[in-house]
Amino acid sequence: MLLCGVSVVSRTLTRWGQKSHRGGGLLRRSFLCSTSRCHGVSAGEGSRQSAETGSAQGLYRDTVLLPRTEFPMKLAGQKLLDREVEIQEKSGFSSLYTWQSERKGKKFCLHDGPPYANGDPHVGHALNKILKDIHNRFEMLRGRQVHYIPGWDCHGLPIELKALGELGAVDLSPLQIRQKAREFAKGAIERQKAAFQRWGVMADWGQCYYTYDGAYEAAQLKVFREMHSKGFIYQDYKPVFWSPSTRTALAEAELEYNPGHISKTIYATFPLDTLPPKMTSNEVQDNVSVLVWTTQPWTIPANQAICYMPNAQYSVMKRKDNSQLLLMATERSVSIAAVLGTELESVVTLTGSELEGGICKHPTIANKEVPLIPANHVTMAKGTGLVHTAPSHGMEDYSVASQFKLPVECMVDEDGKFTELAGPELENLSVLKEGNEKVICMLKECGALLKEEDCIHSYPYDWRTKQPVVIRPSKQWFINTGSLKDKAKEALAKVRILPESARSSLLTMLDRRTYWCISRQRSWGVPIPVFYHRETGEALINKHTVAHIVTLFKEKGSDCWWELPIDTLLPADVLKKSKAGPVSDYVRGEDVLDIWFDSGTSWAAVLEETDGKADAYVEGKDQIGGWFQSSLLTSVAVKNKAPYKSLVVHGFAVSEKGEKMSKSVGNVVDPDTVINGGKDDSTPAYGADALRWWVAESNIFSEVQIGPSALNSARDNINKLRNTLRFLLGNLNGFDPQTQAVDPKQMFYIDQYMLHLLREYSMKVTDAYNEFDAGRVIRLLQAFMTRDLSNFYFSIIKDRLYCETEDSLGRRSCQTVLEEILDGVTRSIAPILPHLAEDVYAHTPGHDKDETLFRSGWLKCSSVWRRPGLEEAVEGACAIRDSFLSSIPGKNAAQYDLTIAIEPGLLFELMESLQEDPSSTSSQLVELMMSARVNLTSTMPRDLPPETLTSHGTFLINLEGGVIREESSYTIAAVPTSAERCPRCRRYTTESADCLCPRCQTVVTKAQ
Repeated sequence: MLLCGVSVVSRTLTRWGQKSHRGGGLLRRSFLCSTSRCHGVSAGEGSRQSAETGSAQGLYRDTVLLPRTEFPMKLAGQKLLDREVEIQEKSGFSSLYTWQSERKGKKFCLHDGPPYANGDPHVGHALNKILKDIHNRFEMLRGRQVHYIPGWDCHGLPIELKALGELGAVDLSPLQIRQKAREFAKGAIERQKAAFQRWGVMADWGQCYYTYDGAYEAAQLKVFREMHSKGFIYQDYKPVFWSPSTRTALAEAELEYNPGHISKTIYATFPLDTLPPKMTSNEVQDNVSVLVWTTQPWTIPANQAICYMPNAQYSVMKRKDNSQLLLMATERSVSIAAVLGTELESVVTLTGSELEGGICKHPTIANKEVPLIPANHVTMAKGTGLVHTAPSHGMEDYSVASQFKLPVECMVDEDGKFTELAGPELENLSVLKEGNEKVICMLKECGALLKEEDCIHSYPYDWRTKQPVVIRPSKQWFINTGSLKDKAKEALAKVRILPESARSSLLTMLDRRTYWCISRQRSWGVPIPVFYHRETGEALINKHTVAHIVTLFKEKGSDCWWELPIDTLLPADVLKKSKAGPVSDYVRGEDVLDIWFDSGTSWAAVLEETDGKADAYVEGKDQIGGWFQSSLLTSVAVKNKAPYKSLVVHGFAVSEKGEKMSKSVGNVVDPDTVINGGKDDSTPAYGADALRWWVAESNIFSEVQIGPSALNSARDNINKLRNTLRFLLGNLNGFDPQTQAVDPKQMFYIDQYMLHLLREYSMKVTDAYNEFDAGRVIRLLQAFMTRDLSNFYFSIIKDRLYCETEDSLGRRSCQTVLEEILDGVTRSIAPILPHLAEDVYAHTPGHDKDETLFRSGWLKCSSVWRRPGLEEAVEGACAIRDSFLSSIPGKNAAQYDLTIAIEPGLLFELMESLQEDPSSTSSQLVELMMSARVNLTSTMPRDLPPETLTSHGTFLINLEGGVIREESSYTIAAVPTSAERCPRCRRYTTESADCLCPRCQTVVTKAQ
């Protein structure tokens, strides 16, 4: 069995190319020893020369091939900033996107979610844009033709308010408002665009998309027309989220929930005027009241019913303190008793369905009847189990009203104030302020208020003004998302989502949205292409009217909706096709489309080349209920498919303490300050690459912290990387990979092993980029640099690099690998650090001066570099070395002679491949051990010196994919060497401290 195993190892070694150079200079160097000659002179002459110079080492300094490079060790301050800008210009950053889009290759489309054009660039922009750019550059380097068109979301109330706020303007016409808003948006776009370019984001910045462009608006209205013709878009009068602070309807995605909102909650009674037929008892006559609980007392005047749960149990409870009879859910009675501060005694118990037929009196409105009706939305989590129902001010309430034909009366105007319908006591009072207090007073005066208290809970706010919203009915345009929900879920099932945990949030958001209000009562936006009859108010909208408006918008932009006369917007031929009356019967609509519909139809305007589908959408988690959803719904409605193959959902940028950034708190991090530095020295200039490293290094799937610690860490890590790259560049000085590279089969085994590790590193890095996981790329990079390069390879090759002859096979073998490592590491970090990568590439030998890294391809990953058997040999030697080093803690390995005894078998044969001679000072095994000499034997000598340090170990060999497995034991004897230190190479391999070792003597002699 042993002979069979050894035979397999021999065949494996043959495949490495070992037989091709057996006995040559790579495995066995000449061991020349002449005590009478040092550097071509006698011993006496050498001693005199040493005495004259005062240092033997100084005599040979010029014969050592130390690293040389013009690549700076460190760049900081203005030099760093100037160098980054210079690299962008010299390396053609601005023309890179156009160059790659003109070459042939498989397309990769990352669709840019448009940032809002309402302010200066911030770290949230940096996180998103850099994350996208890292992946785009990776795909481009791989040879893909990247389709990436930056865009901006240009409409909407925030821009309109900021534009008007800066001007302090009032009483402007819609066209004047639109002109000011467009100018404001353009200014913000230019500032943001300049920042994105400085960050190194690759794009054709002259070909961006803007939602205010006529062509974009026309594409958007085509989607609107298609959805309207299919019945997905309709007009209705129903409750919507309404912002009194901005006087417009809002969609779910335009809300922010304030968890610290304080509401006045009340327990109020509605006297039962007509008892349910099944509620019979001597103690229950006509003095029972239904107990309700609400956090919105101001909605009591709009009450139309009280809902119960049909399958729940209800009881009439008698208060011990005043004998009042209250109807409530049985399971809520204990909690209610605690709230009211009294004991409750059950008088009658019945099921919810037995409450049918009961009718209450409204507590504040005379002669108004309030029926008890069943509903599925009633819960027992809070309140009384009986739900006060105001169809005008609740989505679920409205659904109940539709089912039971209840009236939907709106008592609240656009400013959030009660109208005259609420009565003279409430008219013109704000429902969220004094109006709410007044309703509570009215309930107290009529004896209907049992309890009032403050309640801290989550409440919807307008995301623009940070003010609370209300729900009120309004005639609006809607998308029936309920009818699209199932198709959207089917489409989403085919989408890859990173992280996968975000999928449940997307599905939850879809379930919550039964309809989508898409009309807004503003001027700055895409007008809804509808006309209304002057007398009846009936809407005129069909495929003919919309198609004509699409043509006009594409040619003139949406301003023409206000600029052109109505007979141009609604010409005679369109009226005829629409079978409508004369144009004088109609007026144009005044509402504009929700901005989420603007951006949600970007696939139709921007992705024509890719049939309306992108490979990836990459945005923050706030877009789960925003752009991700609006894009999905519109695409499914029109094309019956999702507009993306993958979704990447990242977290928000927060302060170093994990807090939301706020100007008032003073924890806002400005990306411009990060790059260019602050006004004083306390805030250094980190440069664009440090900002990009911060993005890449972060766990983007959670909140991403930024501050001095994170940025200092980024800078320090980049400097460490620079030093590693500088070491590589320095040792490649004068090396031409085109003519001096060594074939892998002729390399030292340790060099072949490094190519094997480089291949594994390259594959893992590629996989990480594929998963949008730049953080894993950095972890792989740092592990490779620290463990495989600095702590291992670099520590053992310096003798070969510095002290061999310049053109020796061993040195060229090492340089070939260093060049491959430099190329691999540089390309692997190029998507993250494009400035540094191009700077390194400009200093790298072997390519044309004008050639740039980003125009030269991705990482090499040659199958020739795969050396699984060789891996066992080198890692077996490393295991032995680790045992040796652990036996001499704190001491210099180079001062020891080793005897390695390995029992005959696979491990012994593998070590023989690294050292053919029984004893050597120059074998590959010696290089790996970093010792003075290695004696390789199958049995440990018995006559070891008393100062010998002995250690033992085992190594498991796994060859041929696990077919061959063998655990071998070894013993190491370390003895302080008797050799002297060579004055040139500083290895303990010479017989006299004044004399060169045989290798150095040969090198120096050859150089003369």
